[in-house]
Amino acid sequence: MKTTDINRTEQKLGFDKIRAMVQTLCSTSAAKNMVADAIFSSDVEEVGQALSLTDEMKTISMLENNFPDSGYVDTSHFLVHLEHSSYCLDIQSIQNLRKSLDTLRQIVAFFKGTKEGSYPKMKELIAPVVLFPEITRRIDSILDRFGEIKDSASDELSVIRRSIREKDGTISKKINTLLRKGQQDGFIDAEASVSVRDGRMLLPVTASNKRKVPGFVVDESATGKTLYIEPMEIVELNNLVKELHFAEQREILKILAEFSDFLRPYREDLLISARMLSYIDFIWAKARFAVSINAGKPVIS
Repeated sequence: MKTTDINRTEQKLGFDKIRAMVQTLCSTSAAKNMVADAIFSSDVEEVGQALSLTDEMKTISMLENNFPDSGYVDTSHFLVHLEHSSYCLDIQSIQNLRKSLDTLRQIVAFFKGTKEGSYPKMKELIAPVVLFPEITRRIDSILDRFGEIKDSASDELSVIRRSIREKDGTISKKINTLLRKGQQDGFIDAEASVSVRDGRMLLPVTASNKRKVPGFVVDESATGKTLYIEPMEIVELNNLVKELHFAEQREILKILAEFSDFLRPYREDLLISARMLSYIDFIWAKARFAVSINAGKPVIS
């Protein structure tokens, strides 16, 4: 059938609406594409396999509590770029990779924990799935539970961040000492506090007393009555902290590049796993749609 004929037939049957509703239940863009690309089939074996997979997942969605219903993320769009030696994963991509691998692990564990003979088609489908515990371990050595780069991700990063904390502590002590002195001398309001602009600690000095605090005017209040000054005493320290932050970013990029190089040999296997997770997402969406309309598995004759 021509595409126009198929579209016309779908509209007459209302299948275009079903397709749209199933797509809304997909978590990954790859699964949504599978829904969009699904075509009519007259192959009995192919139709029977698809129906059995959906029916088993429908039963799971109705009767089982420990099948993962979240964590379906598409990783293929960045994994494909690992073929280029200069490509480097960002932090968000590594977070998504970690989440997808954990979801696959949960799916495999779920089917291993079910009774013998239950969900045979789904078990057959996921049998070739490869888990990557070493990749997961490596990610966990880099990212904390909030998805941020750990201090311990490298020895150099640990040293840099410790230096930043020490310098920040010194700056905080110095500027608070200057704040109290300014309040005692009367050129800083008694209720004023240290202000922060672009990561730099500043003193809120009344405009008429600006010459009493040697330093750089960084900002002023809306009325112009208060100036925010970076005291000369901490300018050099602030510059050192800025340089340390630059060094921190360089080290993070180095860590990400090293992890990407570590990951590159696994690229093909990871892509297979990514496609499998999206396919399960696709089946899971069809199953939940079937439940929502109280659909049953049809008998093919």
